[in-house]
Amino acid sequence: MPEIPAVSRRLLLGGALATGALAAGVGSAQAALLAQDTAAPAPTPRRRPGQRSMIDVPYDVHRAVRVGVIGLGNRGSGMSRGWSAVPGCMVTAVCDIRADRAKRTADRLAADGKPRPAEYGGADESYAQMLRRDDIDLVYIATPWEFHYRQGKDALLAGKHVIVELPIATELDELWDLVDTCERTRRHLMLAENCSYGRNELAMLKMAHEGLFGDITNGHGGYLHDLRALLFSDTYYTDAWRRLWHTRSTASFYAMHGLAPVAAAMDINRGDRMTVLRATATAPRGLADYRERFVPRSHPSWNETYVNGDLVTCLIDTEKGRVIRAEHDVSSPRPYSRINSLAGSRGIFEDYAGVMATSGGRVYVEPDHSGHTWRSFDAYRKEFDHWLWKKIGDDAANNGGHGGMDYVLQWRTVQLMRAGLVPDIDVYDSAAWCAPVPLSVKSLAAGGRPVEIPDFTRGSWVNLRMGLDSRTSEMPPVA
Repeated sequence: MPEIPAVSRRLLLGGALATGALAAGVGSAQAALLAQDTAAPAPTPRRRPGQRSMIDVPYDVHRAVRVGVIGLGNRGSGMSRGWSAVPGCMVTAVCDIRADRAKRTADRLAADGKPRPAEYGGADESYAQMLRRDDIDLVYIATPWEFHYRQGKDALLAGKHVIVELPIATELDELWDLVDTCERTRRHLMLAENCSYGRNELAMLKMAHEGLFGDITNGHGGYLHDLRALLFSDTYYTDAWRRLWHTRSTASFYAMHGLAPVAAAMDINRGDRMTVLRATATAPRGLADYRERFVPRSHPSWNETYVNGDLVTCLIDTEKGRVIRAEHDVSSPRPYSRINSLAGSRGIFEDYAGVMATSGGRVYVEPDHSGHTWRSFDAYRKEFDHWLWKKIGDDAANNGGHGGMDYVLQWRTVQLMRAGLVPDIDVYDSAAWCAPVPLSVKSLAAGGRPVEIPDFTRGSWVNLRMGLDSRTSEMPPVA
C-alpha cells in the first residue's frame, strides 16, 4: 500500500502549502522578468495519447530486488557491494565496456559470499545485451555523464526501473525524453542523489517541515570539492572523461548534491517549483594553474584548453518567491563542502561550519536562541533525526561510503520496491535537479541573463505530497 501522508506543522504554518491562486500571484514577478529579459520560453511538450503522470505511482511489489549494474569504475564497483548487502537484494548482472572490470566485480561479490552475477563487457553495446535479461528489476548506472541519458532510456524501454548517478542527462530535450519515457513505460527513473539521504540534510528537512525556520526564504547548496589531483590522475577517471568536460562547455556540471536537499526542504515539485535561473562563472584558472605546477609536460593534458569557470553559481527563483544559490567548483584549492544551508523568517542552519559540533553544523533559531550567537546543531540533529538513520544508521556506517548515506539510499530504494511504495525521489525531481546543467550553459551564453526552468510535472507541482519526509515503515522480511 502507498504511504499515507502524516499531518505536519508545515500544513498549519502555510510555509509549504501552495494553491493555484497563490502560485499565480507570487509567480507574476518572475513572469514579468522573463518577458522583459529573455527570449520566448520553449513550450511544454504535450503528453502523447495514453501517456500518464508517474506522480504518486507506487512500485509493484517485488519479493526480492534484482539489480543490474552498468559501469564498474570507482563508483559502480563500490556500490555493487552496497546493493548486495541490502536485505532482499542481489546483484544479478554487472557490465562494463572493460570486461576485466566486470570479472573483478563478480569475483569480489562471490568472495563476499554473494551469488556470482553474470558478466557483460568488451563492447559499447554490451549493456544492451544485459538489459535483455529477465532477472533484472532495477538497473543502476554509474558510467561517465555522456552515457547516462541513452543507457537510462534503454533500460526503461527494456522494462526496468532505473537509478542513475548524477546527472541523469545533460540536455533539456534529454531530460524531457526521460520524463516522457517513464510515463509511457510506467517505470520509475530516479537520480542516485545520495546527499538527499545525508543525516544532516534529512534533519534539516524535518526541521523545515516542522516550521522551526518559519517561512523559508532562501537556501544555499553546492558541490565544492578540490578534484584537481584526481582529474589529472591517469587511473582515477577512465580516459580522463571528467577532466575533458572542462574543455567542452561552461556549465554547472554537478551542483545537484547541494541543490537537491535544499529543494526537498522547500517542497520543490510538492507545493513550489523552480522557475528562473541565472548563472555566473569565474575565469577558468584552477586546472591550468595546477597543471603548470604539478603535471609533467609529457602529459596529454597539455594539449587541452580549459573553458569551464572554476566557480559556477546558479541563482534560482521559485514560484513562491524563494531563492536558491547553487554552486559548483572542483578546480580550486579548498576543503570539501556541500554548503547545505537553509534560512527563513525564524532562523537559519549552516552545514560544514567547523564549529564545536560532532554534526559539523551550526544553527540559530528563535525563540530558542538570542544574542547573535551560533549554536551547535548536535542537539537538533538528535531531536529531528530521520527515521531511516534511527533504523539503519549502524548498518549504513558498516556497509556504505560517504558517511553511510550511500547505503541509506540503497536500503530505502530496495525497501520501496519490495514494499510497493511510492518513490521518495521521482523522475520529475530528478529532471528538475539536473536542469541547471543545460540551463547554466544557456544563461552564461547570454551573459548571465535569466532563463526559464521547465515545469517537468506539467502543473502537478501545486499539490503537496510526500517525498523524502517519509513515514516510518519496515523492510519486508526476507523469505
